[in-house]
Amino acid sequence: MWCEDECHFQQHGSRCTMWVPPEDFDPILQHAPTRKSVAVFGAVRVSDGLLVAQQEKVFDAVSFQSFLKRILRHLRNGRRIVIILDNARYHHAKILQPWLSRYSEVLSLDFLPPYSPDLNPVERVWKMTRKLCTHNRYFATLEELTNTVSEQFQTWRRPNAELKRLCAII
Repeated sequence: MWCEDECHFQQHGSRCTMWVPPEDFDPILQHAPTRKSVAVFGAVRVSDGLLVAQQEKVFDAVSFQSFLKRILRHLRNGRRIVIILDNARYHHAKILQPWLSRYSEVLSLDFLPPYSPDLNPVERVWKMTRKLCTHNRYFATLEELTNTVSEQFQTWRRPNAELKRLCAII
């Protein structure tokens, strides 16, 4: 079973509370006034914590199909892949249906109820990634942000206990 979602990581980062030594009273955190972001498809295999991530320029049916093809590369011993995901419009796109029916023997999409992101365990991965990569950080360029996020995903590209624990379904 896989959990899939999409996420934007903003170049302006995210400001949050933090401890500051008393001698550094009122520190100044640089903040980029921009709306640029890195768009990422991501899915975690719940059984072992394997993360598959793919950066895209836009989220649409074509890019989603490309991402599903990437997940299908991880098909094991002919076992069926079940993906839990939200109800984004491009997940239900008409142009995607013929391709999905062709792979219906090995791929099943199970949709969460509308407006229920808390039920998708991969949301915890996005939260952890933001904490590790973007909280209280300044990115002068979008490339700098892209590299930071990519490096974090590289550390999670093999099955690992951290993501398995983070995405555990009880």
